[in-house]
Amino acid sequence: MIFDKRLKQIWDKLQAGEPLGFDDGLYLFTTDDLHGLGYMADSYARKLHGDRVYFVVNRHINPTNYCVNRCAFCAFSKTKGREDGYEYTIKEMLEKASEAVAEGAKELHIVSGLHPEWPFEYYLEIVRTLKSAYPNVHIKAYTAVEIEHFSRISGKSIKEVLSLLREAGLDSMPGGGAEILNDRVRSLLCPEKTSWQRWLEIHRCAHELGIKTNCTMLYGHVETIEERVEHLLKLRELQSETGGFQAFIPLAFHPENTKVKVEPVTGIDSLRTVAASRLIFHNVPHVKAYWVMLGEGLAQIALLFGASDLEGTVYEEKITHAAGATSPQGLSKERLLRLIRAVGKVPVERDALYNVVRMYA
Repeated sequence: MIFDKRLKQIWDKLQAGEPLGFDDGLYLFTTDDLHGLGYMADSYARKLHGDRVYFVVNRHINPTNYCVNRCAFCAFSKTKGREDGYEYTIKEMLEKASEAVAEGAKELHIVSGLHPEWPFEYYLEIVRTLKSAYPNVHIKAYTAVEIEHFSRISGKSIKEVLSLLREAGLDSMPGGGAEILNDRVRSLLCPEKTSWQRWLEIHRCAHELGIKTNCTMLYGHVETIEERVEHLLKLRELQSETGGFQAFIPLAFHPENTKVKVEPVTGIDSLRTVAASRLIFHNVPHVKAYWVMLGEGLAQIALLFGASDLEGTVYEEKITHAAGATSPQGLSKERLLRLIRAVGKVPVERDALYNVVRMYA
């Protein structure tokens, strides 16, 4: 049931197949009719996917937290030599991958700090070794920020870097590093980081090479609602051009142990963001409820606010937990099934490209 008349007009526009504009998006973030917004987003998700909610059996591997950047919002990165810093050997990464494969993992998700000493060839070798050992496991690795770093330290173009990674066994890319695609926000949060124009350029290049990617938005720090909507529309524009985004992941900012002193994001704001994203992204197949950042309970509710994917088993997530996340570092497949079923949805185990592995009754 939609009580807000303006919201009803937006719903009629969506029903007629018209993409939402900036003012529409802004209203989704400000309406008082949260239940109406949730109804719209859930209905839109059902139109695309029925009652199905997807998840993957996967493993996160973060090769190092040493990083040449010092982003204000990041609690993960460390200076080389600090006691709380680490760097895995390829042998250690193989051991973690072996554990994951033994548990049925279909995907290895690899995101790292920008190590001050590792050459591009080392990052290539990580992918090559893992793919050689487990050729049937999908390797989703390296954000656009890492790709730009590889280009800089190797002297190769973005296209050359991506092509070499693909030859080594890279299958797809995660969507991290987007934060907010806005100069003002990036000057405050991450002035050393990849520009928002460059982030889009790298994903465009990946899509042109046939590499599927995800896209993200880190929300709840210094950005305005207007900047959130601008961010979503920039992503949607690239998707209209390339069709290469598989899923959008709204990432709730965790301020603990960072230089950004704000109150944590509220559950209402997170639900509103998930729902608004689902309605704005008419051309992106999935919106994820990333339980690592939302927590299990709120992620469940997000499945009724337009989310159609619960990410996966994850195991040993480090980046968000460095910023104070209280969620588990991993969930069993059985736990994911229970979370999805509890809100009346049908669990679907997928692979990294959303091919169905198994549908559960």
